[in-house]
Amino acid sequence: MKKIDIACIIDDDPIFIFGVKKVMSLAGACNNFLIYRNGKEALDALSSLISANEKLPDIILLDLNMPILDGWQFLERFVKVPVPKKVIIYIVSSSVDPKDVLRAKSYAMVSNYIVKPITMDKLMSVLEDIENV
Repeated sequence: MKKIDIACIIDDDPIFIFGVKKVMSLAGACNNFLIYRNGKEALDALSSLISANEKLPDIILLDLNMPILDGWQFLERFVKVPVPKKVIIYIVSSSVDPKDVLRAKSYAMVSNYIVKPITMDKLMSVLEDIENV
């Protein structure tokens, strides 16, 4: 399994964040985490990293339903930012609406759509997918 240098989790649920960090750490799959509670916080921080020519995450786990700037609003703005490296985005949401899944597929940066709760098996599948990118 390819080790991720930086994983970015954009989600307002502290239990989800704790669980993903724990699983990825136990699997030895990730060195560092960037955690943002909403899309605006994430967009501002990632834009600053790009401007400063700093390391960007290899993967973003993006929730859709968040305050201030939701996942869709984040995506609409983030795809317009000139990102100097390939960043893989996984939407991780409790929504099972087929329209959301279809909409996610319309973004080239979005690799997959995962329905919460995320299990160890689903997370390991994500990590294996990254190896093939």
